[in-house]
Amino acid sequence: MADFMIRFLICNIFISLIIGILLLAKHLLKDNLTNRMHYNLWFLLLGLLSIPFIPVHPVQFLQIFSWFGNLKSTASSSAETVIKETSALSQSDTANWMNDFSISVSRKTPGAIGMILCILWIIGIFIMIVLVIKSMLRFNNIKNSALPLQNPAVRKLYHDCLKEMHITKPIPVCSTAFLKSPIIVGLFKPCIYLPIHLISDHNVNDIRYILMHELEHYKYKDALANYFMNIIGVLYWFNPLVWYSLKEMKNDREVACDTSVLKLLDEDAYEDYGNTLINFAEKVSLTPFPFAFENNAIGISGNMKQMQKRIMNIANYHPASFRRNLCSAFAYLMIAFFLLGTAPILSIQAAENNRYYFNDANRNISYIDLSDVFEEYNGSFVLYDATEDSWQIYNKEYATTRISPASTFKIYSALFSLETGIITPEQSQIPWNGQNYVYDLWNADQTLESAMKNSVTWYFQALDQQTTLSSIKKYVQEIGYGNQLVEDDISSYWMNSSLKISPVEQVEMLNKFYYNQFGFSPENIKAVKDSICLYSADQGTLSGKTGTEEVNGHNVNGWFIGYIEQDNRTYFFATNIQNEKLASGPIATELTFSILSDLGLWNTYQE
Repeated sequence: MADFMIRFLICNIFISLIIGILLLAKHLLKDNLTNRMHYNLWFLLLGLLSIPFIPVHPVQFLQIFSWFGNLKSTASSSAETVIKETSALSQSDTANWMNDFSISVSRKTPGAIGMILCILWIIGIFIMIVLVIKSMLRFNNIKNSALPLQNPAVRKLYHDCLKEMHITKPIPVCSTAFLKSPIIVGLFKPCIYLPIHLISDHNVNDIRYILMHELEHYKYKDALANYFMNIIGVLYWFNPLVWYSLKEMKNDREVACDTSVLKLLDEDAYEDYGNTLINFAEKVSLTPFPFAFENNAIGISGNMKQMQKRIMNIANYHPASFRRNLCSAFAYLMIAFFLLGTAPILSIQAAENNRYYFNDANRNISYIDLSDVFEEYNGSFVLYDATEDSWQIYNKEYATTRISPASTFKIYSALFSLETGIITPEQSQIPWNGQNYVYDLWNADQTLESAMKNSVTWYFQALDQQTTLSSIKKYVQEIGYGNQLVEDDISSYWMNSSLKISPVEQVEMLNKFYYNQFGFSPENIKAVKDSICLYSADQGTLSGKTGTEEVNGHNVNGWFIGYIEQDNRTYFFATNIQNEKLASGPIATELTFSILSDLGLWNTYQE
């Protein structure tokens, strides 16, 4: 939760920027947008404001703001890498085994500060909820004191308005002595409340315009928007720009509603409608509700600045021509496309709590219990029989949760480098740069085979540098690798960073890789296959790659992924384990061999 709060606050920086862009766009295109379109633009913002709380990764519209997303990732996490040795299987155990060397990542996210901010945020939400409840209770008292409309002349006028506006639902009208201006309240059971003094004065035009205005709010379901605005106001109580936007949205709502009423009136009635607004302007400051409830009650009145804007709109009103409506729709679509392109920036929940939505309908899946094997480890095991098109999965929740791929991504890093011609199957050697690493095996010239076997990170970092970040992003999206998020730090994007993948996806990716569904060069696919081949014996061939994520000196995430070829059948597997201090690739490998042995697929003692 502390991490979420840090990300949420960073997200609010971008929210403020988006609001600024929206306000600028509305100002520049004010003459091209109709009043209704001006109001509708705010719904796009409300949708964007809800994204941080939706645990679903949004569609990235043409990656319009991918550079913003990269900036967010850089700002939200600060990491520095240091070389540190982790546990590895002894080469004496298996002559053809692959060493699992990892790079430790130091997390510097201020968890304590995040927790304090989170507590303050929750306290603010609680206070806002109390204010809303207080307003609702106060209105409930007014509601209980209200009486059904008795004046027959006003009732007849009301029914005429319903007929004129083609509204068939009978909306109750009540009178009360505790309101200075009329309002409509209620989502499922709306009701119009008229002040007694308004009925007593019985100005036919004023009452008609008021009723038409409130009924327009009903026709456009503004009550639903009000509830949504209240929720946003509570969640973003600390952001003044969000509050300003909500205020402007209410202003534009009233202008749009006025325009809708004017469309129903004759031109000579425009001035009378404006005078009705002026009559209520002096009563604005006498509203009995605290600010929190104003979003729930929709009335014809408003503050003086809002009234001035509305009266100017009435004075300058002309029915929109077909051409203006067309231009307005086009301008709206342009702004909408622009704003929706910012959705990936705000998807902080999806970015950190990635979930792969594995559709298990119409699949041959067996969910198995391996809790006795995993014991103190959180994690999962996934096995896919390509011949039978069948799955065996332990712990679906973890099997569909995206996490850092660690060194397992080196399979694809090598493949991308081969595809771009950085290395070839015949010539893959890169000279040692002379830097002394903790691992002696790293301090030498490397080929693809040796670098993959010894998990030589500097080798793959050198490949990535020559492949270029833009090409890596293109390839990651082309093959559909995990969440497809590659941040700007090309040296560590696959180590506890933006790029994440689930165990189920690891298996799906291996299946695509094995059968070359990427459409890459067969020679390049074969070169990578040869580099990850671990065993070749009578019982078959086993290929795979380990991965260890080390954070602050502790192994927190261990991978072993690969496939078995035997008896004209191919099995793809992925094992992931997670633990606060002891979860490495070699341990994940031991668990995998134990599981495969129990399933009768592989027996290490036969080697």
